Amino acid sequence: MLGIRKEFPGIVANDDITLQVEEGEIHAILGENGAGKSTLMSILFGLYHADKGTIRVRGREVDIKSPNDAFDLGIGMVHQHFQLVHNFTVAENIIMGKEGGFVYDIRKASRKIKEISERYGLSIEPDMVIEDITVGMQQRVEILKMLYRDADILIFDEPTAVLTPQEIDELMQIMRNLAAEGKSIILITHKLDEIKAVASKCTIIRRGKLVGVVDVATTSVADMAAAMVGRPVSFKVDKAPARIGKPILEIEHLNVLNSKKVLGVKDFSLTVHGGEIVGLAGVDGNGQTELVEAISGLRKAESGAIRFNGRDITSLSIAERNAMGLGHIPEDRQKRGLILAAPLSENMVIKEFDHEPFSHKGILDNDAIRSYSEKIIEKFDVRSGEGVDSLAGKLSGGNQQKAIIGREITADPDLLIAVQPTRGLDVGAIEFIHQQLVAERDRGKAVFLVSFELDEIFNLSDRIAVISGGRLIDIVDTASTDEHAVGLMMAGIRKGGE
Repeated sequence: MLGIRKEFPGIVANDDITLQVEEGEIHAILGENGAGKSTLMSILFGLYHADKGTIRVRGREVDIKSPNDAFDLGIGMVHQHFQLVHNFTVAENIIMGKEGGFVYDIRKASRKIKEISERYGLSIEPDMVIEDITVGMQQRVEILKMLYRDADILIFDEPTAVLTPQEIDELMQIMRNLAAEGKSIILITHKLDEIKAVASKCTIIRRGKLVGVVDVATTSVADMAAAMVGRPVSFKVDKAPARIGKPILEIEHLNVLNSKKVLGVKDFSLTVHGGEIVGLAGVDGNGQTELVEAISGLRKAESGAIRFNGRDITSLSIAERNAMGLGHIPEDRQKRGLILAAPLSENMVIKEFDHEPFSHKGILDNDAIRSYSEKIIEKFDVRSGEGVDSLAGKLSGGNQQKAIIGREITADPDLLIAVQPTRGLDVGAIEFIHQQLVAERDRGKAVFLVSFELDEIFNLSDRIAVISGGRLIDIVDTASTDEHAVGLMMAGIRKGGE
């Protein structure tokens, strides 16, 4: 991709960017949220058309007008948010758009899918239904879609943003297998350790411009981070000892059903005080979602009690909990965090538009809403082409996340439930968000952090609660434990090997 330029209203997303990838290479693209990485790849995949510049594939100049053109050239893309029909089988999703004619042979397609799956170690069965398999498995289906179409240039857009550590390790090995077969892989990620693990070259973009191309093996993580954000970045959170206050969140013997109508949370008890960050550590799918939804009001508790500032909120509505000062950064920013078809301004006041200063006697005050929203997007560096008028769905995933975090913190909650708060954020944004969470704690607020990143749990938490199989395994002081001990507890092994 040579001299690529792409403009949107109010922003130059790509400004004279050149990217060169070799056969059998894993090539990373690194940049801040909104730097233009996904736009560049969307041009290569035919979702956008460049205003200037040329694309050459195997030495031949090409004009890619649509994803079908990209597929014909052997280019495939795994999007950050998967493109799957959830009530279809794996095979039905993979052959969609590739059937040909009026009749298709599903058994023949399934045999080919199974052969490809076994060849690359993907471990996917063609007759699995998408809604019944894990997020990590769904991603493998997206990879299979590319391989089924004989793609040999594979684009991965933030592929590990929703994966567990084990799934990440498995994906890294799949990428190595693909590269060893001669596939060219373009990896868009914010995670520098993943770039170090699998990539040989890294193209760095900052604010739509090319910073440079580095050799990954000879470039430090700190140097790559500094090149990405334009300044040195600290990977450790600087925080004073916690000043523990009164109990804010009290959970007693809580039982919650999951979507399959069996207990996802079992006899769970925990107290979070003002002035502390309590991290919840556990492998994804061990009751974290059900627990958070019960606290926030999204899911009914079967039994037990939840108290907030001494008041029983177990049966209160979501709106009532919000009004009491409960903030929630949800796990799924697109499903739970934003109205994608609405502008940022409306999203920033979605929980409080019905009272002063944002409305008066049922009439919205658009000037107040706009002013409030502009302060949030400025403080939290939410980048969008049209400011507060930008539709939330048009923002990059990282900027959507920053918008939600900004909204929840600015609302000044007594309890902030932060689920995967830095998912999809670059190292500079992660540093800033970590500082904001610590600042909330230092103001006497209670922060309940749920993260699948053990580094993040240990970096931020004063105490760590470990969940496995929906049960609380133990609560430990961060300073007196280590990742190995917590890892054993995440597997359900209590202290002393119980």
